Amino acid sequence: MSTIFVVNESPGIAPQDATTATERRCAATPATVKKLKLANASILVERGAGTLSGYQDSEYEEAGAQLVDDRAAAIQSADIILYVSRPTASDVEALSAGKLVIGHLDPFFQQPLIEQLTAKNVSLLSMEMIPRTTRSQKMDALSSQTNLAGYVMVMEAVQQLPTILPMMMTPSGTIKPAKVFIIGAGVAGLQAIATAKRLGASVLAFDTREVVAEQVESLGAKFLKINLGETGQTKDGYANALTEEQMQKQKDGQKQAIAESDIVITTAQLFGRKPPVIVTKDMLAEMKPGSVVVDMAAENGGNVEGSEGGKVVDVNGVKVVGTGNWANQVSTDASAMYSNNVFNLLDEYWDKEKGDFLLDFEDDILTACVIAHDGSVRSEMLQKHYQA
Repeated sequence: MSTIFVVNESPGIAPQDATTATERRCAATPATVKKLKLANASILVERGAGTLSGYQDSEYEEAGAQLVDDRAAAIQSADIILYVSRPTASDVEALSAGKLVIGHLDPFFQQPLIEQLTAKNVSLLSMEMIPRTTRSQKMDALSSQTNLAGYVMVMEAVQQLPTILPMMMTPSGTIKPAKVFIIGAGVAGLQAIATAKRLGASVLAFDTREVVAEQVESLGAKFLKINLGETGQTKDGYANALTEEQMQKQKDGQKQAIAESDIVITTAQLFGRKPPVIVTKDMLAEMKPGSVVVDMAAENGGNVEGSEGGKVVDVNGVKVVGTGNWANQVSTDASAMYSNNVFNLLDEYWDKEKGDFLLDFEDDILTACVIAHDGSVRSEMLQKHYQA
């Protein structure tokens, strides 16, 4: 029977070297603990792991988990360690060969950590690397969390905007609906479009993949057409990187839309690479004072010139929001969705009789997301990235 340890990553409760000072989510809920117990797993939960997501220690105990205070000892005794993010420095010291670590390991930007864990012969399963296929939808944590991010970014913009979003007709006069321009119509962008429309805004959207225009319009938004030539998308549905000429065409084509908008939300990210800068300071200078720009990619370099990861900055009267970790702001729902993704992943490869997780490298999903095993980095994509 395998032992699964759920780590507490919450600020003020987790160790001082926690990977992020603002993490409120948890990798398991009482509901998923109960399901794992039924699958013949032994569950350890670090005390306080779900507190900031609204899940009490007593609920985990009632679901069949054993609460623990000694994190290092739990890591040493467990077979599988569950994170929302990734191990801390002290966790790395406690980990030993044969353990399976599951979380958002950020492998493209955390090379030293990945190599350190790989050298300790720890198996690493990165939730970001789960492929976007029909069979893996129920495990796709990247999509579940960015879906919530799309909602949160709109709400964050509303908090910063000095006007309302919907049209309002009153005896004092008519207030026109706010104009919202969303750049990128992937999972986050489509949710942002839907949220802004529900709040009554006039929404315009752009994506380098014209194939998504129908999805944008089905949500009631208008699609901005810019002729970029051949663009397309990867087999996983991500937009291909643009050439310098195409990038300039995009900037020129969206400049007026940005200037006329009350809110601009950028969601352009390239998987495993630094995000493109698509909103420059000269574009911000054309926006009305009081306008808001939300940069989803601020923590990894940013889509917006002048944005800062983890901060809201003022650029000539325009609020540029780069606070990041968006799903963290709705941690109860984010934890519920993420924990279901993790459970579905474990359940797919779980031997219920033995109570063990089976690493099947003939399986396309595990081949993609298990990035290290037996002392070596398995992912060809990561190998090329690390050698570049």
